[in-house]
Amino acid sequence: MSEQNIALEVKNINTYYGFSHILHDLSLRIPEGKVVALLGRNGAGKTTTIRSIMGLTPPKSGEILFRGEPIQNKPAYKISQMGIGICPQGRRLFKSLTVREHLEVYCRGNKRWTPERALEYFPRLAERINNRGNELSGGEQQMLALARMLVINPSLILLDEPTEGLAPLIVAEVGNLIKMIKDEGYPILLTEQKLKFALSLADEVYVMNKGQIVYYGTPDELEANEEIKHTYLGV
Repeated sequence: MSEQNIALEVKNINTYYGFSHILHDLSLRIPEGKVVALLGRNGAGKTTTIRSIMGLTPPKSGEILFRGEPIQNKPAYKISQMGIGICPQGRRLFKSLTVREHLEVYCRGNKRWTPERALEYFPRLAERINNRGNELSGGEQQMLALARMLVINPSLILLDEPTEGLAPLIVAEVGNLIKMIKDEGYPILLTEQKLKFALSLADEVYVMNKGQIVYYGTPDELEANEEIKHTYLGV
């Protein structure tokens, strides 16, 4: 795969929380225009990988390249300004801000994604435009987290456990929204515990265990690999 086709490359990073070594020489690639799923049990290191990419928990060694430029030593706000958008685990909305205020505060100029376009994309949010973050359902909060990320106008997207805590019908709706975002051509890194959901969206799949990549392949290859699913995903 040629370098110009890689949106993000993580090369042999080691990340710690204090003295605890969480990620061990972890490497992965996100090709342009592709959805890459990062799978694993709770505690495998998926969220730490996202945090390492975003500069929230910087790796102590290794390299992270965003379209060829090293970012592993940059602060999180600089990484965001470069075009990496994150929809974090747990949504992390402001309880006191309305839907409209969330979109206006995060919007970066009159670009591809404006608050108006986001509301067309997420019509349920348009209906709740004056509701505060703590007045939305779990599904509506996830939609707002996605919309908030889009109005930053990123060129690469990190989705950390987007279906966590959602009812099955809402999971399907969120999946459809992510498919629509995928169709816009964004490269996406998706961390997820729901295997079927992740495989329905992904072009490539990595499986993690104890801070290391233990498997890489296509969704069809992983679906056929009973040993990997049973050993590392509990399927």
